[in-house]
Amino acid sequence: MTQKEVPEELGELRKSFPEKFPSIEKAFTSIHRGDRIFISTACGEPQYLVDSMVRFVNSHPKAIFDAEILQVWSLGVAPYTDQKLSENFRPNTFFIGDPTRGPVNEGLADYTPIFLSQVPELFQKRMVPIDVALVQVCPPDKNGYMSLGVSVDITKSAIENASVVIAQVNRKVPRVHGDSFIHISDVDFLIPFDEDILEFRPEAPLEISDKIGKYVSRIVEDEDTIQIGYGSLPDAILKGLENKKHLGVHTELLGDGIVELLKKGVIDNSRKTIDRGKTVATFCMGTRETYDYIDDNPSIEFRTIDYTNNPLNIARIDNMTAINAGLEIDLTGQASAESIGKFFYSGIGGQADFMRGAVLAKSGKAILALPSTSEDGNNSRIVPLLREGAGVTLTRGDIHYVVTEYGIAYLHGRNIRNRAMELISIAHPKFQPWLIEEGKKLNLIYKDQAFIPQKGGRYPEELETYRTTKTGLEIFLRPVKISDEHLLKDFFYSLSDRTLFRRFISRRLDMHHERLQDFIAVDFSKRIIMLALLLEGEKEEVIGMGEIDIDKETLTGEVALVVKDEYQNMGVGTELLSYLTSIAKSRGLLAFTAEVALENNVMLHVFEKAFRVEKKVDDGMYFLKMDFE
Repeated sequence: MTQKEVPEELGELRKSFPEKFPSIEKAFTSIHRGDRIFISTACGEPQYLVDSMVRFVNSHPKAIFDAEILQVWSLGVAPYTDQKLSENFRPNTFFIGDPTRGPVNEGLADYTPIFLSQVPELFQKRMVPIDVALVQVCPPDKNGYMSLGVSVDITKSAIENASVVIAQVNRKVPRVHGDSFIHISDVDFLIPFDEDILEFRPEAPLEISDKIGKYVSRIVEDEDTIQIGYGSLPDAILKGLENKKHLGVHTELLGDGIVELLKKGVIDNSRKTIDRGKTVATFCMGTRETYDYIDDNPSIEFRTIDYTNNPLNIARIDNMTAINAGLEIDLTGQASAESIGKFFYSGIGGQADFMRGAVLAKSGKAILALPSTSEDGNNSRIVPLLREGAGVTLTRGDIHYVVTEYGIAYLHGRNIRNRAMELISIAHPKFQPWLIEEGKKLNLIYKDQAFIPQKGGRYPEELETYRTTKTGLEIFLRPVKISDEHLLKDFFYSLSDRTLFRRFISRRLDMHHERLQDFIAVDFSKRIIMLALLLEGEKEEVIGMGEIDIDKETLTGEVALVVKDEYQNMGVGTELLSYLTSIAKSRGLLAFTAEVALENNVMLHVFEKAFRVEKKVDDGMYFLKMDFE
């Protein structure tokens, strides 16, 4: 449709309000020198208006100059960034995208760092006055109301506070419920022009993204309300949630991944504590199929960004789970999502709003997900300290969980040393030795922190498993991690003197850092240490430990077990021994050996119940041989 062809639904309005339907050239005469021009966000950008404005300037070079372009984010249609138009337009973005990244870092465009929830107030108080707003709407209904479609966010506030509003009326814009409606009386000029609205298609998720998604799915629980960003990593995370039930959504961005979960019934918003039954977002980036899904769908509501991103509103949502990505995180837990050192990359956006709101929510969770390295694999995203000039998007108190393809680190309530070791444990293995050394230099971890850098020192995640004991106790069995020192300290000091003696055949009762290191710095090719844990949310309690010291020459393993006193005779030791046996067999071992104190009848019974045992007695000890045959 050309601009002169007015759709039938606008015909009567044009007769009643001819002044609202000027030629596009006349509409642009309302833009003056030095004006601030607002453009709708991302996929909501009125492409025809933007292109036409640039053509108008090219044909009328003296009509508009020193104008400031205000926009949250451009998805790629940003002809005003052309160097030839530098005297006419200077972009000022609230979130840096591909078209503005170069100009911002070259000093040819501006970036305004701000929590997006606070941008509407800038417009309302005219701290950032708006002279002209270029927006995109669907055709008006019988009452004269038009929907802003996929971009409500700060666009609604821009319209309410602009001196002049020029709206492109596009029949391909979805009619979205919520705060998206403006009345024809709110608009100065209507420019009819149909065109496909911009689509966002992230690259296919990499294997790394799928691994991260699986870890995040361990944290997200049934009935949680989620917020998530955009891109291949969030899509992989959402795919990992397909087996969840009764999820809710309160988010800034709605994309294809959320719509897929809506269609599958995974998201039904039935357990939300506010806006129950509604998927709440503020803008959309997706494909045409997603736009068709949200069109006139009463279960979808787009609200203004000062509602969706307000941490006080987010905190009202029980089980709120915010999932966001980052560029770097340092060993103390500071993260940047907006710059790589001095290089401005994106922006604060809504990340901090949601992470802080989730931290304040009842049973809320704040998750930072990121690959362990840069795309080329040459740089670790977990670093000793953020680079000079990096923006601290999330402080040390804003994050509960950090997830990479190597696991989950839990930071909330942890001291600097513990969180540094947690983060090192999920860093890429090739960068772990460097992080250990740098952590020592910065006094973030023990100066004598032990570490096994070889392949044998890598955490064998494949050994993780869940078991139920004979008494119905649900336990999680996993290998020991380099970050487990605090857990093992609590475990050993919870044991009675008698149990300690039976395990270590020693009257020594202390378990200092130096001794504990022997249990966390493990070469898994030579030694297996498995922990039996009780899980309560993010809290882990060690109630048992099993160990195999492997003798590759004799193909035997010396086995030792210890169980917390109050959990003895509940089947914990039996399950540990059973699993250690299957691990030993998979490693090609033929038998176990063990040393058991004569008084330790409980442990002797555990072994005799599982194996045919050969016993020798010497110096108050049983020396056992247990063939797997």
